[in-house]
Amino acid sequence: MNLPALLDRVSYRYPSQLIDVIEAHDAGSRLVAFKNVSVSEEYFQGHFPRTPLMPAVLMVEALTQAAAVLMLERAAQPHARVWLRGVNNAKFRRQVVPGDRLRLEVRLGRCRARLGRAQATAFLGEQIVAEAELLLAIDNSAPLIDPRASVHPNAVIGAGTIVGPHCSIGADVRIGRDCRIGASVVIDGVTTIGDGTQIYPMASIGLAPQDLKYRGEPTRLVIGRRNIFREFVTINRGTEGGGGETIIGDDNLFMAYVHVAHDCHVGSQTIFGPHATLGGHVAVDDHANISAGSAVHQFCRIGRHGFVGGYSVVTKDALPFGRTIGSRPARIFGVNTIGLARRGFTPDTINQLRQAYRYLLQSKLNTSRALAQIEQDPLLAAPEVQYLVEFIRSSVRGVILRRPTRRAEEVVVDE
Repeated sequence: MNLPALLDRVSYRYPSQLIDVIEAHDAGSRLVAFKNVSVSEEYFQGHFPRTPLMPAVLMVEALTQAAAVLMLERAAQPHARVWLRGVNNAKFRRQVVPGDRLRLEVRLGRCRARLGRAQATAFLGEQIVAEAELLLAIDNSAPLIDPRASVHPNAVIGAGTIVGPHCSIGADVRIGRDCRIGASVVIDGVTTIGDGTQIYPMASIGLAPQDLKYRGEPTRLVIGRRNIFREFVTINRGTEGGGGETIIGDDNLFMAYVHVAHDCHVGSQTIFGPHATLGGHVAVDDHANISAGSAVHQFCRIGRHGFVGGYSVVTKDALPFGRTIGSRPARIFGVNTIGLARRGFTPDTINQLRQAYRYLLQSKLNTSRALAQIEQDPLLAAPEVQYLVEFIRSSVRGVILRRPTRRAEEVVVDE
């Protein structure tokens, strides 16, 4: 049992721990603890001169802390906090002075969803010193912010969110419900983070873009729900010239050291391997997978369900549903059949995509004629094929259609 961590979740607690040791513990029902009363404690300085007495309110506080441990344990919710709502039938039977050792016995009674009652008694030896019935409330709406974190008063932290030690959160940050912000994370700028997002230690979210044209104008970073940002990930907000927003969808995984530059638009359910890097103004569609060490040049696009192999350099648009691999330059290795099957694509859809890729890569037709042939083929009517054609037609930088060499095909394994 991490006693200091549990007691940090007791709201309005006197700024000291009034439980020294736990002697007996029946999970969620009974607890016996001890408080060693020392003359060095601050409240004895004025209570009273030459006749130091432990204030009755602090006896209640000690009993409350013991009862709160049981309440938090029964609630089994890592972000819950305990509030003392009432004290009934309190009786104080003798004085407590420096050198005494209080035995605190607490039994947790009937509990509702948010309220519980505890019968609490303090002893000196076998003599009762104080007793009371405590009414305690569980609060799941307040965020749990480590006291060592630096959170601006104007920042908005959602219910159930946990902020770790040494974090820095700026004034214009909005964090949703049930998020987890690890130690030493920096979140700044006009940044919105959706519910259920996890940010691991040392990540940098929403700081100024690394663009020499940026002059401090107000821009934004918008992050959706349930994203995971692992250690040392860096996400920059937008620039005025690029639309003013960096946008990230839902359910994405950004592994360690991933960098997403200014004005990027990332869809949902994508995966970024360690050290993957996006230049400015990159668009990544849903379900794309960018493997470890890969770099995507600014203004490029990664198509839906596209796969970029490890340590690839993408300088044109990477085709949807395909495997783009290599660095001098990147080449297209056909349809990502295994990845699409894992995503639930039917064999018929995969076969249609493979036939469309044959027109593009093996028919000896130029790109325009190959696209026309795909559109005229009645057997290629799947929406995925239509999306592939539109993706190529709408490209500004051009798409990667260079086929691999025979030697390259031999060394690349299906992903």
